[in-house]
Amino acid sequence: MTPARAPVPPSDHYADRAARHAARRDEEARRSARISRLRLLTFLPAAACLMSAFARGASPVFIWVAVALFVAFAALVVWHARVEERVAWFEALRAVSTRNVARVARDWPALPPADPPPGLDTTRHPDALDLDLFGRASLFQWLGPAATPSGALTLAGWLLVPSDKALVLGRQQAAAVLAESDEWREQLAAHGVLAAGARHAEIALFLEWAEAPGPGQRRNVLLHVAVYLILAAIWMLLGLQLAGVLVAAFWLIPLLAGIVLSFALTPMVHRAFKRAGTGQRALSRYAALFEHATRAPAPPGVLATLQLRLSADGASAPQCMRQLNRILGFAELRTGAAIFHFPIQAFTLWDFHVLFALERWRRAAGRHVREWLDALAELDGLSALGGARYDNPSWCVPQIVEAPRFVATAMGHPLIPDGRRVPNDVELGPPGTLLLITGSNMSGKSTLLRAIGLNAVMTQAGGVACAESLRMPVVNLQTSIRVQDSLELGVSYFMAALARLKGVVDAAEASAGGPVLLYLLDEILQGTNSAERDIAVRAVARHLLDAGAIGAMTTHDLNLAGEEPIRSAARLVHFTETIDQHGGMTFDYRLRPGLATSRNALRLMQMIGIEL
Repeated sequence: MTPARAPVPPSDHYADRAARHAARRDEEARRSARISRLRLLTFLPAAACLMSAFARGASPVFIWVAVALFVAFAALVVWHARVEERVAWFEALRAVSTRNVARVARDWPALPPADPPPGLDTTRHPDALDLDLFGRASLFQWLGPAATPSGALTLAGWLLVPSDKALVLGRQQAAAVLAESDEWREQLAAHGVLAAGARHAEIALFLEWAEAPGPGQRRNVLLHVAVYLILAAIWMLLGLQLAGVLVAAFWLIPLLAGIVLSFALTPMVHRAFKRAGTGQRALSRYAALFEHATRAPAPPGVLATLQLRLSADGASAPQCMRQLNRILGFAELRTGAAIFHFPIQAFTLWDFHVLFALERWRRAAGRHVREWLDALAELDGLSALGGARYDNPSWCVPQIVEAPRFVATAMGHPLIPDGRRVPNDVELGPPGTLLLITGSNMSGKSTLLRAIGLNAVMTQAGGVACAESLRMPVVNLQTSIRVQDSLELGVSYFMAALARLKGVVDAAEASAGGPVLLYLLDEILQGTNSAERDIAVRAVARHLLDAGAIGAMTTHDLNLAGEEPIRSAARLVHFTETIDQHGGMTFDYRLRPGLATSRNALRLMQMIGIEL
């Protein structure tokens, strides 16, 4: 099964969109420049009319002209702000479409960096380095960038940690829906560009306030009673005095009590306003993201569940955030109109009413904020998988099966551009067998291992696979491809390779009753002599075969194919090269059955100018 084809090649589709968004941005920018000039042409005459009115004894004509011009100026300011928002919006859309062009072309310098997200520990996942999951020219860079930092963390987690079959199938279904919602995905990414200034630390501070238990019930009730009793006393006594029933200003007594209460609790009120306001300003950048997320297609399944999570007691996340914005807008009286704050606070205890509203909001919606962010992050990750599915209509939707076999037809490396990628049929398993890949240098052995690993990662994340078809079970993927020594830790290359192999063997032997282990081993134990290496490689192979693991191993040592246990268990395949009549060497990267029959190390030395 493959996703529906795009009506035009994705690169052309995205390039056309980038051009249209740039044209709309430029049109709005020209409109903004005209409005800016109109603002100046209304403000200066308005100021001149006002000055003339006062200079001529406040002539009504000049005053009314000034008022009309100032009203026009205010309207232009509002209009100008909206036009500037549209300029920023179309620029964000253009940036997203340009990024999509680069992603389709695998133009790595044109794509944003893709280091592992903060908070993600990749040291326990050697396959992240072996398979180029993160960094330049990586799977994470190709799939992303995510619209939000939490979305990036979620997507990275899906790439690193295998999910069970139900989760994988649910993500496949959701990605299929989002693949057909190209404009929705583009706009989500554009909202992410505009929300890029939201600081994680500020959001964390807001979550800390939103999820805090709040004041105790007894304290809360006492404060409410005190505030409303004071207010009732102030206005009742003031009304009686104004009605002539009371002569003395007894209302000053509860007024003074209210002022004392306000000053006594000012630190608590300020702290609540600050904690809610600081994080809310960061989250306000997410308001459009939440709004857009609630408009995602939501057929039954994962997407419908995510939509339900973007709500609190029947109100959607955007509605709750707008309500919080209104409450915090009332809190701005203290700083935005400080000259009026004291009398208003004295007669109405304004800050306490805002505090009570904040507490009500926190009790109703505060505990849901993290859930909203998590749901948005999952939707963000699914959007990335949907984009990969839309961009590659010829790739397959992998089948998750129970049989411990990895079977792919016309499988390629997903990070290699279409024009250079060479597909091959690959089969790993059943348990008790291994795929032994031989071939000369540069022929494609390591690339094949990475292609297998990356397609397994994509499958278990819920994405498409770079193949005509792929069937595999949920696996525990273990690799040893790119081993590095460590001067800092005093670890030689050979010891680093041994440690990596020990991890693979231990994982295989511990996998009983769990997901089958899929191993990918590239030229293991190169850092020792050939006699001992042969013994060690055969020992590793025996452990993996006995543990029921499936996988592939590359080697230059052709003698290994004739030694047990590899001779009985291995299915032999190889890559080769072609040397033309002028001595030039070419590779077709086609996998062939059997053992390699050629070597090219000396030829390569001669080709780069080292005489033998």
